[in-house]
Amino acid sequence: MRLVLPRWSGTLAVKAAVFITVMCCALAALLGVLVHVSVTNQTVGEARDLALSRLKDATEAYEAGDTLMWDAGVDPPDLPAALRDLAVAGDRGTMVGEHRGRPTMWAAGPVDDDRALAVEVDYSQGSRTIEGLDRAIVWSSVLAIGVTLLVGAIAVTRVTRRLHATAQVARRISGGDLDARVDDARTKDPTRPQDEVAAVAAALDSMAASLQGKLLSEQRFTADVAHELRTPLTGLHAAAELLPPGRPTELVRDRVAALRTLTEDLLEISRLDTGRERVDLDTERLAALAERVVRASGTDTEVDVVRDVAVETDRRRLERVLGNLVANAHRHGRAPVSLTVDGAVVTVRDHGDGFPDYLVEHGPQRFRTEGGAKGHGLGLTIACGQAEVLGAQLVFSNAVDGGAVATLMLR
Repeated sequence: MRLVLPRWSGTLAVKAAVFITVMCCALAALLGVLVHVSVTNQTVGEARDLALSRLKDATEAYEAGDTLMWDAGVDPPDLPAALRDLAVAGDRGTMVGEHRGRPTMWAAGPVDDDRALAVEVDYSQGSRTIEGLDRAIVWSSVLAIGVTLLVGAIAVTRVTRRLHATAQVARRISGGDLDARVDDARTKDPTRPQDEVAAVAAALDSMAASLQGKLLSEQRFTADVAHELRTPLTGLHAAAELLPPGRPTELVRDRVAALRTLTEDLLEISRLDTGRERVDLDTERLAALAERVVRASGTDTEVDVVRDVAVETDRRRLERVLGNLVANAHRHGRAPVSLTVDGAVVTVRDHGDGFPDYLVEHGPQRFRTEGGAKGHGLGLTIACGQAEVLGAQLVFSNAVDGGAVATLMLR
């Protein structure tokens, strides 16, 4: 089974990798230095004791007039100068040097006539032991660091993978997918230890479930209220038609019509909120559809066709989106209002004060208007909802030279 590791682009993963690497290198270096110093001291100490012991025997033989052994001599040519100076000064000492191309432990002491008596001990074995130990320390440190990094990478990757999954679910919830859940395995099995990632995942799932329940309750309430209002509004509209002509009658009919429009908008929003709307696709020429929308609106809107295309879309829903954009431009903006068709992109622009900052940044919000504007803030909300059903993207911005710009990008 091959382990597939994700790209380590996250700050947490990089910091964990750097921390593990630094700690491994520091620990390996510390242990290596301690072992090296300990073994070197032991090896050198044994060679020094042996050299000093032979120097003592050689000194006694020299003073007795006996023949010196082959490893002893007076002022040998390879004796290190520093050690010779120490011996001539009247002290004994040892030093590692070379003799005939081999590592040698020298021991020297004073004799008569300002000369130094020295003995040599072959240090090749000790030198090889230390060199072999150093190589073993280096390779074992590299192996230990490699294994630690691999284990650390696996452990950190498992944590970061779970964090990425939790973040992805959070983004889906933020985008409106309230059915999204992390479903971390640790949260489902109480026998397993619960770490911090599992706690965050459980909290996110709980929050999503609570939010979904509240939104569903709000949607049901909106739909129920709109449905309940429909019947008395129908009767009220019929009664208003029976009133005698006059200014009061016109006001009553106008308010009843506004209330009916609001009720129908609420019903449409509740249907969009369910997420079960289905499109009835057909091929439409975008320029002809845009001109039909403008004629139906009864407004003085300029239609500019840069490039006409045929799109596969739901005619009724697209007309609803463009109609709401045109109506909003005339209601909240100022003339001239233009509708531009450029391929699969439709732009509606006015020359008013532009969209509010909150709308450009976060999109339209229900029943929110600014600056004493008329309306309920539902027209653009419905346009966004219908555009989403169509699989289109609706973007709100403000022109540099003033005016609100709504851009609908069809697929």
